[in-house]
Amino acid sequence: MPPPRGTSAETLLAYAFDSSAFTATEAIDATGLTRSTVLGAAEELVRLGWLRELDDARAAGEYRMGRPARRYELDTVAGVVVGVDAGQHRVTAFVADLRGTVLGRAEGALGASGLDVPVRLGVLADTVAAALASAGVDRERVLVTVVGIPAPVDAAGASPDDGGFWVRMNPGFADAVPDGRVLVENDANLAALAERPSSGDASFAALLSGERFGAGLVVDGVLLRGAHGGAGEMRVLELVEGVGSSDGIGAVARTFVADAVAAGHIPADTALATDAALVFAAARNGDPVARTIVDRLGDRLARVCILLASLLDIDRVVVAGAIAQPAVAVIDRARDLLAKGHFDPVPELVASSLGADVVVIGAVAHAVDAVRADPLSFALRPALAS
Repeated sequence: MPPPRGTSAETLLAYAFDSSAFTATEAIDATGLTRSTVLGAAEELVRLGWLRELDDARAAGEYRMGRPARRYELDTVAGVVVGVDAGQHRVTAFVADLRGTVLGRAEGALGASGLDVPVRLGVLADTVAAALASAGVDRERVLVTVVGIPAPVDAAGASPDDGGFWVRMNPGFADAVPDGRVLVENDANLAALAERPSSGDASFAALLSGERFGAGLVVDGVLLRGAHGGAGEMRVLELVEGVGSSDGIGAVARTFVADAVAAGHIPADTALATDAALVFAAARNGDPVARTIVDRLGDRLARVCILLASLLDIDRVVVAGAIAQPAVAVIDRARDLLAKGHFDPVPELVASSLGADVVVIGAVAHAVDAVRADPLSFALRPALAS
């Protein structure tokens, strides 16, 4: 049942989300509400469990003259959110408080193919449960769970039927996650949300680049989705000369190593064939075959950046995911090629600092945003009220 004070409670709660401990006077100054309205709304929010009333200013050592001010703060653990990166081969889950501070995490493996739906749902459920246990939180306290997947997602949370893969990645997660609101989102879109704080108001692409390319696109501050949630799907790269597929940096690095083995340039038992990071390390150490591979990967990445910039007029491309930091040499090579090319302006090309957690960080941010968008639509457990 929504609180009877409606708009005033929503206004005060929005202020509390952006504030540390505050007095009624500070809330009055910030919101423009009257003292009686602030005090009434605060009382209602305390009763509902969203705010905690603290010691007054006198008890806190801040009182000087007159009546001691009443003090409040958001109860950041009144409820929690869960962010999940449900990739093809691994699941990572974070549990976070209402400001996005991570309280617990867990990971699970999905097997070699990652295409078995019952295994996918079971591992996801177990991983979320383990993350909640790590945080010391009951599943009943979860307000929103956001699941990021390697597939387009439309406004209803469904993925197009592309012959099987996308639907297997998005089989429906309602029974595998805690009670509460469940949102499914494309993984690259979540990466873009995670990168927003470091990219400011720029128009940019967050380019997941490990096994496949996928872009989360932000143009003029707006995350692009498309009619079926497919904005940023990179299958068009199959038609781009010098790129040829949407395979990412890691996958293509292994392909180039296999080509070098077949040509007799490196031994068949090379460790480079299994780990792209080893290729990049070998290039740093001067291995000529590895350096050639890095150059080819850089050329390919530069072409992808030119395509994105030409279509969307973006300011920046952020290479994201676990591959970003190991592939700095590839990014440097692509940046050099962009600077020497015939396309102007070219986007700034940078490596994300968020590593393998970029999608799950974005999932947490999206979950917190969902709570903040309409917090009073969520019923907190009575036991959570202070």
